[in-house]
Amino acid sequence: MNNPMLNETAFQRAQERAASNGIMTMQGTINKTFLLLFICVIGGMITWTNYQNWANYTGIIAIIGFVVAMITSFKPTAAPITAPIYAFIEGLFLGVISAMYNAKFQGIVFNAVAVTILVFFVMLFIYRTGIIRVTRGLAVGIFSATAAIAILYFGSFILSVFGVSTAYLTSSSPLSIGISVVVCAVAAFNFLLDFHFIDTMTTHYQAPKHMEWYAGFGLLVTLVWLYIEILQLLAKTQRK
Repeated sequence: MNNPMLNETAFQRAQERAASNGIMTMQGTINKTFLLLFICVIGGMITWTNYQNWANYTGIIAIIGFVVAMITSFKPTAAPITAPIYAFIEGLFLGVISAMYNAKFQGIVFNAVAVTILVFFVMLFIYRTGIIRVTRGLAVGIFSATAAIAILYFGSFILSVFGVSTAYLTSSSPLSIGISVVVCAVAAFNFLLDFHFIDTMTTHYQAPKHMEWYAGFGLLVTLVWLYIEILQLLAKTQRK
């Protein structure tokens, strides 16, 4: 039970091709993750300054990003190329969204970025020190909660298409804020699954170096998810 972007089958296939260019390591994966995050920030800076002009293209950007993410997921060997492309495209998308939020709530983006980075390092510290151990029960619980959130969001999208109110997700009511807090917590705990899975793969499977890009891509997906959720949560609290 783990981040769907980090599947064991892909690592097992990659193990067979591990060769002279090096072996995947946890530290290398973290380094690749930071590099992808840096690329994401560059993309965000491009659209941030002219978000009004980019706003009409967010749907197209999101679709392209989804396609690149699927290619990366099903073809890990392409990750050294597709992961940076995904990071840049995701940055373009986040730049527009972030600028829109910042126009309404000055300074909210800086706070959201700071909290996201803090949560990442806290969860890494928790995992490294063993404060919370990733047992099968915990993994199943986090995976189930993540799946439930995905179903909730998808169901809410369908309802909105038919004109049904989804204020329980978008308003600043106590229920909506409570849901956002729970979602942020689940997103944060997904880091434990990511770290555990990557640690397991680097310990038991001699995956090739390119899999660091693949794993970094999976971590970036969780980082982006958490950032968006924190951004929405902070916006809800400022509307009150």
